Amino acid sequence: MIRHRPHGSGHPYAATEDQRVPARPLDGEAVELRVRASPGVTAVVCEWVTDGGPPVELRLTTLAGPRSAEVTDGGHLAAAQARAERAAAGAWAVRTPVLRAGHRYAYRFRATTGTGGSRTSRWFEVTAAVWSATGGKLDVRGGDRVVPGSVRWLADGDGPLRVRFDLSLGDGEHVVGFGERFDAVDQRGRELDAVVFEQYKAQGAHGRTYLPMPFAMVVGGPAAWGFRIGTSRRTWYDVGAGAPDRLRVEAEVGPDGELAVDLYEAEAPAGVLRRFLDDVGRPEELPDWVFRLWASGNEWNTQERVMAEMDRHREHGIPVGALVIEAWSDETTFTAFRGAEYEASQEPHRLADYAFPADGPWPDPKGMVDELHERGVKVLLWQIPLQKMRPHPRHQAAVDARQLVERGYGVRQADGRPYRNRGWWFPLALMPDLSSAEVREWWTAKRAYLVEEVGVDGFKTDGGEHAWGHDLRYADGRGGADGNGLFPVHYARAFGDLLRRHGKAPVTFSRAGFAGSQPHGAFWAGDEDSTWEAFRSSIRAGITASACGIVYWGWDLAGFSGEVPGAELYLRAAGAAAFMPIMQYHSEFNHHRTPLRDRTPWNVAEQTGDERVIPVFRRLAELRERLVPYLAEQARQALGGAPLMRGLFFDHPDDPAIWRYPLQYKLGDALLVAPVTDPDISEISVYLPEGDWVDVWTGRPLGGGREVALAALLDRPPVLCTAEHWPRLSPVFAL
Repeated sequence: MIRHRPHGSGHPYAATEDQRVPARPLDGEAVELRVRASPGVTAVVCEWVTDGGPPVELRLTTLAGPRSAEVTDGGHLAAAQARAERAAAGAWAVRTPVLRAGHRYAYRFRATTGTGGSRTSRWFEVTAAVWSATGGKLDVRGGDRVVPGSVRWLADGDGPLRVRFDLSLGDGEHVVGFGERFDAVDQRGRELDAVVFEQYKAQGAHGRTYLPMPFAMVVGGPAAWGFRIGTSRRTWYDVGAGAPDRLRVEAEVGPDGELAVDLYEAEAPAGVLRRFLDDVGRPEELPDWVFRLWASGNEWNTQERVMAEMDRHREHGIPVGALVIEAWSDETTFTAFRGAEYEASQEPHRLADYAFPADGPWPDPKGMVDELHERGVKVLLWQIPLQKMRPHPRHQAAVDARQLVERGYGVRQADGRPYRNRGWWFPLALMPDLSSAEVREWWTAKRAYLVEEVGVDGFKTDGGEHAWGHDLRYADGRGGADGNGLFPVHYARAFGDLLRRHGKAPVTFSRAGFAGSQPHGAFWAGDEDSTWEAFRSSIRAGITASACGIVYWGWDLAGFSGEVPGAELYLRAAGAAAFMPIMQYHSEFNHHRTPLRDRTPWNVAEQTGDERVIPVFRRLAELRERLVPYLAEQARQALGGAPLMRGLFFDHPDDPAIWRYPLQYKLGDALLVAPVTDPDISEISVYLPEGDWVDVWTGRPLGGGREVALAALLDRPPVLCTAEHWPRLSPVFAL
């Protein structure tokens, strides 16, 4: 066996052991050709041909070590890293001569085994690309900020590949956006890209995101302005890093070499955002209950456990409004409760088709949901947009997999075969092509009984990042290069439509998305450890996602992974989350080992031995309940303008001092929040922009345009209210 994939797995940040590096070389570059060979192979030779001439033999050597995986710290990436190391052990490589533009190169591989057998691959072709001043069309609409002479096109022997151009940046201008960003609020001086990717933890350190957007706004100059790159392909940005007065944009283009750029001019940042949302879609109002406390734990995998945790909420007097049940399904179909007995069917099941053994993990799902509704708790169930194929599917999973393949309902590879997930989570699973309305209907119809009969109120639409590779093909006519980024948009849309069909609000809870995700439910910041740095990183993510029009956003307060957070981190995070659009806690699966790693206040109290945890958390949750009417009112206003959670630059774009306090933000028109993101703090310096403010805990009036010191009590997170709104909001903060 010998395998070579010129573009590898499609991983956007790492080369695999069987690809060409770089996959698309520039004029004057050599490339490394890698192959993966079976253990019996003793020699590999590359036949290298230039412009149809005689072949030159290049002898490959074995790779010294694994090159396809990054170091991980457990979770679902640990197995992926082990697989990559095994694959790299059978990898071979050779470096080619330098490639020159205008020439066409072909190559193939011949492997020899120790027993004298041989295997020859098919021929592959490659040409060198070069940047030039012509080659495509840049359609700039709404203004003229492109630096003259900066437009360049990259093309190889098969046509255009990319375009790049510069936008002018003025002194004192700050650049915010590009989707959800964990590393910084102001991206000036940084380099980044926009591609949907599952970065498992430490997103801020890697500069990667689940929720990118080719959009940003520029604040701090004479007027606000912004831009949208009209593509779903990958884009790159140098925001004043290479040249301080330039924002360089680079974007992949299609075969026609065309790219549209929309420039937005407005008096204020809210106007820029409004124009962007006019193009990509406005958020849809969700019901008030989404602003209550959300609770979940990945080890709550029985009805008894779920109800016990809800009972604990009631026993401790901690109000809860939404329950996310992750570990409910058999995890082969994501349609049936684990332990249910039923006959496999080609048609969608009804509730009556299932029998739930009294001694099973979920003896009465509908009764459970009904009881939770009586308690005022809404229920969401976890989903994954994949059809698992490992282990080999049986029973209903086999039926679903067969339908997906036989009906052509899956995302395909260029050769027509069904795409098998190349990512690390649920490897080799099939992926439904949710760009197709027919497939969306087929996929969600299997889950309709959960809404219509069981009565669930929403879905956690997890894992929308599994589409890897430019070679994928979608039913809407797109390829992987311009279709992969839209997959999470179609995914959340599919489940929102399912909920609407059965009279429910379209409450989905996603971590992945792209431009166009704004109308589709709520979002959370994804997987993170319980650390202070992750806390700070998540606040940046909320501010930047909101700046791109995501209204309903939250995070796993204090992180979901690793050791249980200390009491101080947990309560500081809860205090901040109480003043964010979504307040929720969640914990990672830990194989039911003890001590438990649930992020419930009672487990944190037990693990830390800190008696403050439950009463302080209760007080914050009660405060959150009182905030719900204000949050719902402000969310309605945010659907077409300044977001609910917004950086100070939205309301105070001309104040240069606000950029020294990037983690402060407004929550609606009235509240200013200053999260405490470091340990051992009893007092915090807070910047008050111009205006009249009131300390919500003391009622003390404070003038703006200055820095003030505020007490930072665990149960009284630093929050201020505009004097204008204080009379109506003061009852919310009465203790």
